[in-house]
Amino acid sequence: MTQSDTHDKSVNVLVLTGYGLNCDLETAYAFELAGAVSTRVHINALISGEAVLKDYDILVFDGGFSWGDDHGAGVLEAVRLKSNINEAMYEFIGDGKLILGICNGFQALVNLGLLPGFDGDHKARNVALTFNDCGNFRDDWVSLLGNPDSSCVFTKGFTRTEFPIRHGEGKFYASPKVIERLIDNGQVVFRYAAPNGEPAHGEFPFNPNGSAHDIAGICDPTGRIFGLMPHPEAFNHWTNHPDWTRVKESVKRQDKSIDFELTDGIRLLKNGVDYIKAAF
Repeated sequence: MTQSDTHDKSVNVLVLTGYGLNCDLETAYAFELAGAVSTRVHINALISGEAVLKDYDILVFDGGFSWGDDHGAGVLEAVRLKSNINEAMYEFIGDGKLILGICNGFQALVNLGLLPGFDGDHKARNVALTFNDCGNFRDDWVSLLGNPDSSCVFTKGFTRTEFPIRHGEGKFYASPKVIERLIDNGQVVFRYAAPNGEPAHGEFPFNPNGSAHDIAGICDPTGRIFGLMPHPEAFNHWTNHPDWTRVKESVKRQDKSIDFELTDGIRLLKNGVDYIKAAF
């Protein structure tokens, strides 16, 4: 994996697909925009050995409704992978590579025990993602506060951002002791925020699901395993944002041109890609 010239390294991203996952194309496309080489791999191909996990640098558990969320969101995906490629995933983690879980993928990561990963234990399940307090599916955009003290490699430089959500089981729940430990360890990466930039303090719809401590995403202590409910891959172009027409008109009236720099969604993924280039 190590190359003398890290700038020329191809970062290979494995995006899971199959059995109800439906964000694989969008996620693979977003990682390509972030400078990676993306491959959509069916879960069965990974289990059968047709695809080999160690050939990749970043493993992505993308969004959707794996196995129709039967028995709970992400539960059967976690059982299927844990029963078949458990050791390969631990080896992947031990090699210092990255794992990202988005929405249904985040749910799978906590069911696997890969998060929160206290004391390097990626087997114990300490947190849960359960039904939204509002009682229904939420499809909206949310404001997020980033944690500058977090070790998460994907969110370096993030203080505030906005991403879309689309989930029915996004409420982050854990015991007060576990929440306190996550906070003290800097493992709380994103929190839902109110329009004034302050934490949402549980207020709906700014906290869309009732998550404890407004938690929208966490990482393990190394910062290399990251899960979040919002969808960064769905903010891959500036026109994805619901306010894009207003921004366009405002820029036009100031006689300026549209800034086509990377969106926050692509910037988050690029942080992971750049980390791999530098580390390997």
